[in-house]
Amino acid sequence: MSAALIGVGLYTPAQAARLTGIGAGKIARWLRGHEAGGVFYEALWQPQIDLEDGHVYLCFRDLMETRVVDAFIRHGISARSIRRAIRIAQDLLGIDHPLSTRRFRTDGRTIFIDVCNEDGTTSLIDLLRSQYAFRQIIEPSLKNIEFDSMGAPARWWPLGRESRILVDPGRSFGRPIEAVSGIPAELLANAIEAEGSVEAAARAWDVPIA
Repeated sequence: MSAALIGVGLYTPAQAARLTGIGAGKIARWLRGHEAGGVFYEALWQPQIDLEDGHVYLCFRDLMETRVVDAFIRHGISARSIRRAIRIAQDLLGIDHPLSTRRFRTDGRTIFIDVCNEDGTTSLIDLLRSQYAFRQIIEPSLKNIEFDSMGAPARWWPLGRESRILVDPGRSFGRPIEAVSGIPAELLANAIEAEGSVEAAARAWDVPIA
């Protein structure tokens, strides 16, 4: 596998759907674009990796972007508005995947990004109206995510930290793993079926029953 994929994770839409609960077809449309009613709708953003084999793939940052897009759509924001906000935020922040940073917030009508002012106060830029809006910080869309020092997502606990299942792009190409041992979660699940019980599977792989 190409060295370019090390540390960024790699997922098909089907694998991303299993992790996020978002339909694989919907994810593919967001990343590839689609035609409806004779009109072509552009991709919401360009995936981080293109293997040039005609298929769509997601890296870890793309996986995190899909979760935010889905949250925005469930809050009533249209894909067209999100596409526009992504373009503005990309120019504003100078990064390709702005949605998956800690700086994004939503109020159900539009999309804001928070910025720190020189006097220490916090402002929210309305990305769809390009105005400053001063208000209380809106609840973050991203949950169970660890961010790096730059505010970018670094690791994800899809079922919460207590589950011990971790998605880390720097380990096992981003596949879900048991956090301490690094054993792929899929192997543990298969072991439960093969061994007949959680306890037997835990003994076989030398991991805690929890």
